[in-house]
Amino acid sequence: MRRLLPFLDWLPKYGKSWFAKDLVAGLSVGILLVPQGMAYAMIAGMPPVYGLYAALVPILVYAFLGTSRQLAVGPVAMDSLLVAAGLGTLALTGVESYISMALLLAFMVGVIQFTLGMLRMGFLANFLSRPVISGFTSAAALIIIFSQLKHFFGVNIPQTNQFHKSVINVVSAVPETNLYALLIGVVGIALIVLLKRWNKKIPAILVVVIAGILAVYLFGLESYRVNIVGDVPEGLPRFRLPEFSWPKIKGLFSIALAIALIGYTEAIGIGKAIEEQNDEETIDPNKELLAFGSANIIGSFFQSYLASASFSRSAINNTGGAKTPIASLVSMLLVALTLLFFTGLFYYLPIAALASIIMVSVVGLIDVAYPKILWKYRKDEFVVLLATFFITLSVGLPEGILLGVLLSLLVTLYRSSRPHFAVLGQIKGSEYFKNVNRFRSEIEFRSDLLILRFDSQLYFGNKDYFRKQLFRYINGQGSSLKGIILNAEPINYIDSSAAEMLAKTIREIQERGIDFYIASAIGPTRDTIFNSRIIDVLPKEHLFGLTKEAVDFFDNPDSLSKVGDKVAQQSRFGK
Repeated sequence: MRRLLPFLDWLPKYGKSWFAKDLVAGLSVGILLVPQGMAYAMIAGMPPVYGLYAALVPILVYAFLGTSRQLAVGPVAMDSLLVAAGLGTLALTGVESYISMALLLAFMVGVIQFTLGMLRMGFLANFLSRPVISGFTSAAALIIIFSQLKHFFGVNIPQTNQFHKSVINVVSAVPETNLYALLIGVVGIALIVLLKRWNKKIPAILVVVIAGILAVYLFGLESYRVNIVGDVPEGLPRFRLPEFSWPKIKGLFSIALAIALIGYTEAIGIGKAIEEQNDEETIDPNKELLAFGSANIIGSFFQSYLASASFSRSAINNTGGAKTPIASLVSMLLVALTLLFFTGLFYYLPIAALASIIMVSVVGLIDVAYPKILWKYRKDEFVVLLATFFITLSVGLPEGILLGVLLSLLVTLYRSSRPHFAVLGQIKGSEYFKNVNRFRSEIEFRSDLLILRFDSQLYFGNKDYFRKQLFRYINGQGSSLKGIILNAEPINYIDSSAAEMLAKTIREIQERGIDFYIASAIGPTRDTIFNSRIIDVLPKEHLFGLTKEAVDFFDNPDSLSKVGDKVAQQSRFGK
C-alpha cells in the first residue's frame, strides 16, 4: 500500500511537534496563495476566482499521492501563460467557452501525466535540458510581464503571442495610460521589493493587496476608471465534468503535451532542489507523474484550470519549517475559508495591484547568470539557450520549447558523432597513461607504440569519425609504428555497424604489419567483441584488463599474468 499511497510513509510517523511547524508554514503559503492564485488566473485569461479553485482539490490530491514533503502545489505563472498561449490560438467566443476549454485542457494534461507515470516514463523530462528550460523560462517571463502591462497602465492592449508585436502594441498604448492605475502598479512593485529587502518575513504581497483595496475604497478610484476585481463568486467549486469532444481534444493535444512535460519538469526540479537543502531523498519521479496527473484530472472535475509546483511558495513552505504535506492542507483550508466567507473583501482589489504582484513574481525567472557561464565555457549550449529564447519570443511558447528540445538533441547527436579522441602516453616513473596534450612535458614518447582512448560509445553515427581519426594518428606516427593499443574503458557500447567497421579496420592495420591490442574493455564491450567478427581478426591474447599489461605484453609477450588473461577474456559468450 505504501507504494500506491505515499502518505502512508509519513503519516504513521507524524509527531506532535511537527504540527506547529506545518501550521506556520501552511499559513505563510496560504496568505501568499490567495492573491497569487487570483493573479495567475488572470495570466491564463481566466476569472480570478479560478485561481482559488486551482488551489483546492489539486493540493488535497497531491498531499496524499505526492512524494515530496515540502512541495507547494497550485496555480503557477508558467503553466498559466501556456494555457493562455494554447487557448489563444483557438477561435473561442465568450468567457464560458474559454473556461470550458481550459478545464478540458487541465483534464488532458492530467491524463497525459498519469499515463506517462503508469508507463514509468519519468525519464522523458531529461530531454528538457537546462539551457532549453532557461531560455524558455526567461522568454516566458518577458511575455508574462508584457501581458500584464495593459493592467499596469490601465489601458486596452491587443494580446499577441509574438513578443515584438506586444512591444509595438504597448508603446502605441502608452499615451492612453491611466495615471491612477500606473501609480498603484508602481507603488505595488516598490512595496514588494523594499519590504523583501527590509525583512523577508513580512508578507509583502499581502501588504500590497490590502493597500490596494484601501486605496480604491477610500479614494473612490473606481470612478477614475481603475479596474477592480469586482464580485468574486462565493462558495466552493461544484463538481462538473469537462465538456469532451474529439475536435476539442485534437486541437488541444500538442499544448497539453507541452504543459504536461514542462509542469512535471518544473516540479521535479523544485523538489530536488529542496531535497538537497534538507539532505533527504523522498521524490520518486514516476510517482510524481501519477500524483500530478491525478491532481489535474480530479481537479478539472472541480473547476481547477491547472496545477503544478510553485518555486516561490515551495521555498516559503520549506523555510517556514514544513515537515509534511499537512502544511499544504493548511494552505488549502485557508483558501477554502476565503471562498466561503471572505470573497467580498476582494471586491475593491485593483487589477493593477495584481499585475504588480505578477511582474515581481516572474522577473526572477529571467536568468542572466547561467547564460554568462555558458558563453564562457559551453558555446554550443549557449546557442541552444539563445535559440530557444528567441524562438519562444518571436514564434510562440509551444514552438519555442519543441524547437529548443530538437536543437538540444541535434547538438547532443553532433557531439556523440565527434567525441573526444585522445593519444595517451605513460607518465615518467609511473604506471599512469594520460593525454599527451595535457601532460606533454611528463610523458615518455614512443615512436613504435601508439596508445589511443575513444571517449564515447562506438555506433553507426561516429564509426566513420573513429576510423578517420585512427588512421590520421597512424599516418602521423610514421613507419616506425609497430603496435596500437585501444584503451576501450570509456566505450560502453558497440553496435553492429561499428563492430563490422572495427573488424575491417583491425584487419587493415594488421596488413600494414602493425599489431592491434584492446585494453580495459568493460563487460558489455567484451561481450560485443566475442559475439561479433572482431574476435575473428583479433587474437584473444591481444585483449588486456589494463593498458599497462598491454604495453608490457608489446615489449615482452611472456609478461601477462594468468589473472590478467582471465579478466581480459571474460565474457558471457565464452572464449
